[in-house]
This record gives sequence, C-alpha cells and structure tokens, in this order.
Amino acid sequence: MSQTQKPNDNSQGKDREKKKVTIYVNSSAEQVEKDEISYEEVVTLAFPDFPQHPERNYSVKYVRGQGNKPEGILSPGGKVKVKDGMEFTVTPTGQS
Repeated sequence: MSQTQKPNDNSQGKDREKKKVTIYVNSSAEQVEKDEISYEEVVTLAFPDFPQHPERNYSVKYVRGQGNKPEGILSPGGKVKVKDGMEFTVTPTGQS
C-alpha cells in the first residue's frame, strides 16, 4: 500500500510547489500558477481568439517585473519570469 501512496504524496507535493501569482493583462487581473509566462500565453489572456489566429501580431510590454528585468518587451517565442502584481500591456500591431 505504501508504494501506491507515495506517488499520490509526490503529486500533492508538486501541487503545493506551484506558486499562484496575480498578474494584470490590459488592466484585467489574471491568476497564473507558474514561474514564467510566454508571449503566446500573455496574448491569449488578452485576446482569447489568438490561438485561432496566430498570424496576428501583438506588441507585449511589461512593467513591475523581476528585479533583474523590471520592464521590457516580450517578443514572439519569448518568456519572462512572473512576479505578483506584474503588469502586461498587449496591443495589436496592425501587421500580419
């Protein structure tokens, strides 16, 4: 029995390790359970139809980030470490 309990204990431990933080995407509060977030994930939070239209381009800027990079631009394919209270601004570029 202890062998079947150990995997359950390990999976519960992993759930506890996930850090839930609140970020703001275009002023809308979003809770995420991760250490970093990708360009695609941020854009999808701002524009839920983005996965159906990956040809659309967006500008993603952030402020209130981690100490070593508190502000910047998130490019397609890029990732950034998230911090509680971090703010993202996502705007369409008009290019496709």
